[in-house]
Amino acid sequence: MHQAARLKEWGNPRYQNDGDPETSGPGFGLTLHQDKVELPYHWRKPRHIFVNSMSDLFHPKVPTEFIVAVFGTIADNPQHSYTILTKRSARMAALADRLPWPSSLEMGVSIGLPQYGFRANHLRRVPAAIRFINCEPLLGPLELDLTGINYVRAAGETEPGFRECKPEWVRLLRDQCVDAGVPFQFAHWAGLHQNGNNRTLDGQIWDQPAPRPKVRTLFD
Repeated sequence: MHQAARLKEWGNPRYQNDGDPETSGPGFGLTLHQDKVELPYHWRKPRHIFVNSMSDLFHPKVPTEFIVAVFGTIADNPQHSYTILTKRSARMAALADRLPWPSSLEMGVSIGLPQYGFRANHLRRVPAAIRFINCEPLLGPLELDLTGINYVRAAGETEPGFRECKPEWVRLLRDQCVDAGVPFQFAHWAGLHQNGNNRTLDGQIWDQPAPRPKVRTLFD
């Protein structure tokens, strides 16, 4: 929300629609950018693309046809790798049968509080090659079923007014990953301007390698 407000103030044309003052705010109203959907067709050099890094592809106001078009672009351009992260896991699971799931895509859900643990069940229902759970920000103790999950990433909150991320919460999540044999990555503690600084847990940096999407060259 803070970043969207800044982008609107700076005159970025893609952040001029305002959203709900409590949940979105200035510059953060839902806006579709069809030209962005076409961009991967024009990038010959392979890239890693974080799809909708400032929004949620499965937001209820995003037309189904737009979601299908995005997944079509992903399927048509396997020379790139893609990451999609959503909080709207129920809609993701409901649309799964209508979407292609190429090996170049990794699909994740956000779980920062215990009441959202159900999103992992929705994630297991989609035929993604790589499934991950993003606990960023981690705001409470999580007990997760990690069956079918390929890696877990956690971090504290870094925006103004950041909330606490307790060490025991991170340890609990780490221990579950270790027991399940699932790679665990901890990015940083809560606080302003962390961004990778001060990321040790009990004297150790947790950045276990996670599986990466499989991509093809243009000549495969």
